[in-house]
Amino acid sequence: MELKEILAISGQPGLYKFVAQSVRGVIVESLLDGRRMNASANAKVSALSEISMFTEGDDIALADVFTRIYAHTGGKEAISPKESPEQLKAAFAEVLPEYDRDRVHVSDIKKCFAWYNTLVGAGFTEFKLPEGNE
Repeated sequence: MELKEILAISGQPGLYKFVAQSVRGVIVESLLDGRRMNASANAKVSALSEISMFTEGDDIALADVFTRIYAHTGGKEAISPKESPEQLKAAFAEVLPEYDRDRVHVSDIKKCFAWYNTLVGAGFTEFKLPEGNE
């Protein structure tokens, strides 16, 4: 399973694996409980390989952020996204010291750590982008 097959759906908690194209959207499977559902064509669906984080310089791909978190935690789960905003900001600054503090909100940091923990829980150990996206 590659990062380009992992989807975030606006308004839906968690992450989903792309299963198939359907007439009314896409069929996805939850990484948390394995349930399948149809994500309608008008839902905002984003592949994790297309998401990036704001930094003081160029934006950094979410895959690279996950790789840094993985190296920082030694392959273990990261801080819980339910920690205080101050703890989340401090933990994120350890991993990505150059993140743009004006444009990256606590909600973005929570989502990043929650998604990372979900992926590690699903057995991900590498967060490479597909060739040509780098």
